[in-house]
Amino acid sequence: MLRRAAAGSAGVRWPRLLLPACCGAGFAALAGVVLTKQGSPYVFDTGPHDWSVAHRPHAAATAVRYVTDAGAGPFPPVASAVGGWLAGGRGARRQAVAAALALLVFVTGQVLRTAVMTAAHRARPPVADWAVHVSGSAFPSGHTASSAMAAGLLGWGLLRALPGRAGKALTAVGVTVAVAVGCSRVYLGVHWPTDVLGGWLLAGCWLGLTLPPLTAWLDTGGGPGRGP
Repeated sequence: MLRRAAAGSAGVRWPRLLLPACCGAGFAALAGVVLTKQGSPYVFDTGPHDWSVAHRPHAAATAVRYVTDAGAGPFPPVASAVGGWLAGGRGARRQAVAAALALLVFVTGQVLRTAVMTAAHRARPPVADWAVHVSGSAFPSGHTASSAMAAGLLGWGLLRALPGRAGKALTAVGVTVAVAVGCSRVYLGVHWPTDVLGGWLLAGCWLGLTLPPLTAWLDTGGGPGRGP
């Protein structure tokens, strides 16, 4: 009986590990590819970059700057906290705890991303190609990782609070915004495409590791003021 229980438990855990394992392996492989050339861009980096610089009228660049702003400032942490609040269910204290934990997931993810970025120390595209001022290293893209983590946390809360079509539609909007933020970094000339892909993979790995235990904790009555 104990063996069957252990097997059943492992069967539940393995699917949960699939996403972070795939994203983590993909990120490690991508980092290896990037660092093999000491951060120098590949053809699949320079092609989209050159196209973006050559097809970037002032009006388009101005519009895309508004899109890219969604990946920085108060928007990602607020969206993350809102996702936690929605996931908390009923009870103000329970929602507050869930919001704080979701924000903690976001903040620790940013610490991880910053550490990786500092260690990789990849150079950005030429300054002359930038359409917006930036600082720091390039890999993985900070705006991309931030918006992806925020979209994931917000979508997690939306799907728990609104499991029907409304929740799915709103989650799709958040994911679309996160994808647009990542693409905007290439269009504005401040990141290579592999930087953006790295941000998405890192965010997917981190959310895949943190959301399942947080969900299980909430589902098993974690936190004060558990609602029915």
